[in-house]
Formats: sequence, C-alpha cells, structure tokens
Amino acid sequence: MTEQAERLTSIARGWDEAADGYEAYYVPRFAPWVEVAVRAIAGALPDGPVLVPCCGTFPELDVLVEYAGDREIVGIDLSSGMVRLAGQRAARHPRVNVIQGDASTLDPAWTGRCAAVVSVFGLQQLPEPEHAIASWAAALRPGGRLSVVYWPGTTEHDGPFARLAALLDPHDDSWESRLIPALTAQGALLDRDDHPSFPMTHPDAATFFDAHTRSGPLRPFATSRGEDFITHLRTTFLHHSPTGAWHHHPRARHLLAHKP
Repeated sequence: MTEQAERLTSIARGWDEAADGYEAYYVPRFAPWVEVAVRAIAGALPDGPVLVPCCGTFPELDVLVEYAGDREIVGIDLSSGMVRLAGQRAARHPRVNVIQGDASTLDPAWTGRCAAVVSVFGLQQLPEPEHAIASWAAALRPGGRLSVVYWPGTTEHDGPFARLAALLDPHDDSWESRLIPALTAQGALLDRDDHPSFPMTHPDAATFFDAHTRSGPLRPFATSRGEDFITHLRTTFLHHSPTGAWHHHPRARHLLAHKP
C-alpha cells in the first residue's frame, strides 16, 4: 500500500468512528458556513449534476435542494460511516445519490459534466488539497460554478481552535498558496476569495476537546496518534483553558470560481 493510500485509509477509519458524533455536535455549529457555500452557486446554472465531494453526513443537501431545483445531486465521501448517515439524509430525495469513494481525485467520468461543485470543510483533510481542487474544477462544464469552504492554517488568534493548534506539531500549510493556481490551470476564473466568520459556542473546554478529537476534525489525527497521546494532550489543553462556556469566532476561507 502506498503512503497516500495508507493516509486515506487512516482518514476514512477516523471519520467512520466520528460520524454519529459529528452529525450531532458539529453539523449544527458549521451550518452558517454551509449556507455561505451553497448560496454562492445560486442563480442560473448550466445543465448537469451538482457534485459535493467530501460530503460527510451531507449537511449541504438541505440547502442545496432549495437552490439546485430538481437536478441530480451527488455526494461523495471516503468514510462508510459518513456515507451511511448521508444516505439516510438523501433517502427522501429521489434525484440525490451518495457514493463512497475518494473525492480527492474524481473519476474521469465527471470531467466537464457538472453544473456546480460544492464542498465544505473537506479540502483541508485531504492529502494533496491543491490536486483535489484541480480535479473538482475539471468536473465543471462551461458556466459551471465551484464553491469551496475550508479551514485555513490560521482560523483565529485566540479560542479553542487556536489554543489546540498551538499544542500540536506545526503543519505545512504551503498548499494554500497553490490552490488558486490549481484552479486557473483548469481554466477556472476566480470570483471570490474571502474569509467568512461566524460565532461558535461550546459548553466548556472539556466538551470541546472531546468533541473535536472524537467526533470532529482531529478524529483521524487522534486515531493515528493513539489514546495515550490524546490523554496527555487533553490534560495540557484543559490546564490552559478558561472555565465555563467558550465563545469564539473562527474564520474559514471561501473560494468561488466559475468555468467560462
């Protein structure tokens, strides 16, 4: 198995274990960013399906059916646990399908077919984000739109995201500078590059940490590092955290582009 295949397997296993908790804890908290991503494709779209790579439990769907009309909507996710919950959400919509698969490199059958591609908080989880967004842009047909929201390297200067990130090994975020060149290389034109921010609240630091490492963005990382490491990290994090409810305003990055 290649290094990338091993990483994808680890990511999928982590999200399998996190799926139910993610749906309960993070889907409501991430809803404002989902609204931003989906609303950005509203308006006249060409014929073709709407593709949602890294769909997770498919929270985009409830908003998409309002803007996409009766066109086909397809979600793709690597995690069988996420696909199970996404399938339950999609069951009442006859023109919606959910596929378990690697959204980081789309099947060539999608190339030039899609009216829109929408993805929320999946890009930063992928091994090579710039290659993924290039693959997504290649799926657009003329007039099609791509709307991607992801967590950048810096989401806040203080707050639980920032404090937890400060305790972890620094990650290479140089891929962010390669995203727009990857889009333009596929013939896409950038329409928006902004940083939507919304308030988020957690009951307390312990609830946040447990949700983030068991059911949230750090679940694959927690799975790979092991219980002893996470227990030590939790103790250190709580020692430096405030008591009571924790309010913060994390900032995502939103890229909107179209294929002329």
